[in-house]
Amino acid sequence: MEAHVDEQEIRLIINRHYSNCDGLIAVLEEIQTSYGYLPESALRMVADITGRSMVDIYGVATFYRSFSLQPRGRHHICVCMGTACHVRGGPMVAEALERQLGIKAGETTVDGEFTLETVNCLGACALGPIVVADGVYHSKVDAAAAKKLVENLEAEQEQPESEPAAAVSSL
Repeated sequence: MEAHVDEQEIRLIINRHYSNCDGLIAVLEEIQTSYGYLPESALRMVADITGRSMVDIYGVATFYRSFSLQPRGRHHICVCMGTACHVRGGPMVAEALERQLGIKAGETTVDGEFTLETVNCLGACALGPIVVADGVYHSKVDAAAAKKLVENLEAEQEQPESEPAAAVSSL
C-alpha cells in the first residue's frame, strides 16, 4: 500500500532543490527521506511540477542504488556479493540472514522491521564478507556474526525511548 503523499510537501521540496533540471537527485533524496521510499504518486507530482517525463524521473530513481521504489523496513541490511566477498562466504551469510529473518534478499519482513538486500560490491573487498546494517559496515562477517547482528538490531528496538541505543559497530 502506498503512503499518502502531501502535494504541498512535494512542492516545497522541489522549490528547495530544483531549478532548470538541476537538483532532481536532491529532490528524490528528500522525498525518500520523508517517506522512506519513492512513492509513485510523489514521482508523478515531481514530473507534473517540473515538466520532466516519468521516463526521466524513473531513469534517475532506478539508476541509483540508494533509491527505492518500494517501502523498506526500519532496519536495512545489505550483504555484499562481489567476487572477494563471494569467495569468502557472502552467499552463506545472505542465506543465514534469509533464514533468520524469514525472507529472501530483496524482501521486507511482514512486520516492516527488516529489509534484506544483496549488492554486487560495497568497495571494501579486503574486509569481506561485508554486511552493512543501517549504514554501519561490518567486516569479515560469518553466519554466526550475522545472527548476532540481527539480534543486536532487535534489542535496540526494545530499549526505551529515553535510553540511547548501543552503537552496532563490531560483532
